[in-house]
Amino acid sequence: MAILDLLLLSILVLCALAAVRTRDLLGAVIIYAAYSLLMAIIWLQLGAPDVAITEAALGAGVTTILMIATISKTGRYE
Repeated sequence: MAILDLLLLSILVLCALAAVRTRDLLGAVIIYAAYSLLMAIIWLQLGAPDVAITEAALGAGVTTILMIATISKTGRYE
């Protein structure tokens, strides 16, 4: 179990760094969605399924859709 936790943590840190370092807005939003899904998995591993469902629905779902809609309305610039 500790190996899975370390793997999830390392992927989570890589997603956070990639979201900050990328220059493409749409790419950053997609990486953020992956980050939110990983956080939902981590919450589930920690024994908080209600928080995991909320994170998956709001963090990865609604927020990502709103950000993509905003990018499509304003333009996709670096």
